[in-house]
Amino acid sequence: MIKRFIRRVLGLPSEALVRVPRSKHGLPREAISPAAAKVCTVLREAGFSAYVVGGAVRDLLLGITPKDFDVATDARPEQVKPLFRRALIIGRRFRLVHVLIGGDTIEVSTFRGADPDTAEKDEHGRVLRDNVFGTQAEDARRRDFTVNALYYDAASEEVVDFHGGMADLKKRVLRVIGDPQTRYREDPVRMLRAVRLAAKLGLTLDPATRAPIRSLAPLMDRVPPARLFDEMLKLLLSGHASACLRQLREVGLHKGLLPLLDVILEQPLGERFVTLALAQTDERVLAGRPVSPAFLFAALLWHEVLAAWKARETRGERSIVALEHAMDEVLDTQAEKLAITRKLTATMREVWGMQPRFEGRSGPRAYRALEAPRFRMAYDFLALRAASGEVPAELEAWWRTFQAADADTRKAMLLPDTAPRKRRRRRRRKPPAVPAPEAA
Repeated sequence: MIKRFIRRVLGLPSEALVRVPRSKHGLPREAISPAAAKVCTVLREAGFSAYVVGGAVRDLLLGITPKDFDVATDARPEQVKPLFRRALIIGRRFRLVHVLIGGDTIEVSTFRGADPDTAEKDEHGRVLRDNVFGTQAEDARRRDFTVNALYYDAASEEVVDFHGGMADLKKRVLRVIGDPQTRYREDPVRMLRAVRLAAKLGLTLDPATRAPIRSLAPLMDRVPPARLFDEMLKLLLSGHASACLRQLREVGLHKGLLPLLDVILEQPLGERFVTLALAQTDERVLAGRPVSPAFLFAALLWHEVLAAWKARETRGERSIVALEHAMDEVLDTQAEKLAITRKLTATMREVWGMQPRFEGRSGPRAYRALEAPRFRMAYDFLALRAASGEVPAELEAWWRTFQAADADTRKAMLLPDTAPRKRRRRRRRKPPAVPAPEAA
């Protein structure tokens, strides 16, 4: 700590600083987006330093097209904003600048530099408040993994590497910066990020990075549910959800993230259903097709709903009432850990609630099901159930044909209505009114 203070006061470079020329990394400035390049140029011309940083540099070096580009600079937000025609200062805990150029939004952050040794923490070591400005070296030390602490200088085409991230990329290793136990205690979500990035990038977790995860997994209980939901959503929609969940189980981090998920995966039918759901999700994400988070969470929790539903039916509850209560039970359990939004849970309930309606293929019931707002999503859910062997394939094939058929074909496809008819109650006739006797 004293050595860092002395080097900072004297303006000396970090001991680990390495500037890697283009001849060694092969990344030309044309590889970064024109908008990011312009932001860096404008900042440099104004007398500031500016680098493309983090995931974009990492992905480019791995041959992956980045989803977005972030810029880090020594300029303060109030110095950045006037340099651009369309720029907004955002954030409360730590201010950032969103620079809008054409259809691109470039996030510009000022180097952050609070010392983890002096930052405000709770009794478990989780950092509560440490948002102050600092130097580039301090900014690099704050980042979670070595492969995310790479800075690309578009002017010189050099990669600035403070923590051996380039070497780790070549070795296909994901390594946390600093002491893993300390860094995980500062922010337990880093354990989830480690699993997600390793699966997404095809990297191996460094032994020291992996070792403490199982014992520190209980720290996830102290992560705010809304933040945990966001991280789980990133993991499940990463395009590598299957690999991520396998990795979660391997490192001992899966328990409690999706309550009762272990029970699901221990059931042969449930495991096949979840595996198919994740595989389809990964396929859609990698193909650039839209994915519904509500559908995915509905699939992950379906077998818990199914088990609770059947248990209630066994206890004598009417089927539809039992399903409603089962959905409440599972979603209430889930809400204790993940803050799934009401909008998503409403859609999940509609998808689940449609499943028994697919059994009705006679008369107006089939037409009413077809007109339901969530019919298409619910049908896709039925198709997933059929593919896993949970319901007959014939049921899914009937609905696939019925929804695409013309009016005459649909009418011919309807099955006889075998449901017991409700007996109409005969209205009891009121006895004729007896006139009141006349007063004497």
